[in-house]
Amino acid sequence: MAEKTSAAKKAPAKKAGAGKAAAKKTATKAPAKTAAAGKTAAVKKAPAAKKVAVAPKKATARVKDTAPARTVVHPPGDESRTALVRRARRINRELAEVYPYAHPELDFDNPFQLVVATVLSAQTTDLRVNQTTPALFARYPTPEDLAAANPEEVEEILRPTGFFRAKTKSVIGLSKALVEEFGGEVPGRLEDLVKLPGVGRKTAFVVLGNAFGRPGITVDTHFQRLVRRWRWTAETDPDKIEAAVGALFPKSDWTDLSHHVIWHGRRICHARKPACGACPIAPLCPAYGEGETDPEKAKKLLKYEKGGFPGQRLRPPQSYLDAGGTPAPPLGAG
Repeated sequence: MAEKTSAAKKAPAKKAGAGKAAAKKTATKAPAKTAAAGKTAAVKKAPAAKKVAVAPKKATARVKDTAPARTVVHPPGDESRTALVRRARRINRELAEVYPYAHPELDFDNPFQLVVATVLSAQTTDLRVNQTTPALFARYPTPEDLAAANPEEVEEILRPTGFFRAKTKSVIGLSKALVEEFGGEVPGRLEDLVKLPGVGRKTAFVVLGNAFGRPGITVDTHFQRLVRRWRWTAETDPDKIEAAVGALFPKSDWTDLSHHVIWHGRRICHARKPACGACPIAPLCPAYGEGETDPEKAKKLLKYEKGGFPGQRLRPPQSYLDAGGTPAPPLGAG
């Protein structure tokens, strides 16, 4: 009887020990299960948050009456130097895919024609210059010819470009300088080009990059506007903008970068009303929302070939034509 009683006493103890172990086991597993559930929930929510952050449609819907820039990318003020470089280079890569045939939109056959055309492009469109230069170069094909030209006759040809008297003085002056100082040849060095009448750094880099294949950044009005919108720099002086942006890219990218930015500024990211809703780099742009964000309305703001209109060159490169671009109309046709 004593043995039975002893056994009876031990049995509950064993059961109780098993219960404690089970409870301990359950308690150990429970937090893991809860953490797993939390992790699953977090994973499920992540794509939705990411989608809102990058999609212009979601950003517009979320922030109706204010510019949705901060819902698209983090404020550039919070960017590290490394993050800025990465974002800038990604924008350039995206634009290279949109404009694989980007090129200078001035018609030219040689460095002389390009430097003259670039000087004439001040305060007017490349299209107007391209409609005007055929007559100029047909009559004065070389620096020697233009240097000896009658100013009044040149003024008459250049009248459609605006500021034709000042431009006549510049193109005749630079032609004389080419003849007298460089043997009638356009120099291939920046320091020589900027000495020519009417030629500044912008014009010099256009010539160096597109006639001589030497890298350069062309800081025109479109370039200045876009790089500030993208917060690549806050500088307003063209020379400082050139230095700041140049430091973000390898030198070999400078010429094509200029084309990409300028093309985008002319076609999509306009000065007064950018077509934000049709912009391929909207997720990377801190200024998203400054313009029209509705995709259908934004499409109507697109210019040149993206909106069914011709480009600015009468004689564009074959790669542009192969991609579906069309030449500009001749003088008087549009």
